[in-house]
Amino acid sequence: MSGRSNTTNVPEAKEAMNRFKMEVASEIGVPLTNGYNGNLTSAQNGSVGGYMVKKMIEAQERQMAGK
Repeated sequence: MSGRSNTTNVPEAKEAMNRFKMEVASEIGVPLTNGYNGNLTSAQNGSVGGYMVKKMIEAQERQMAGK
């Protein structure tokens, strides 16, 4: 794994992850845009990442439960 936290481990998924990030930001009301988002607070940016992780865990749990 790379030392950079903003890289995608599966390069083929990069575009899908970007769409997912924008979808999550929209759902939780964070005005995220493509490109520079230095106008957002750490809390806003962190909430997007945290909610993405929550949704991915929920999806994995459903898959493991056979649903």
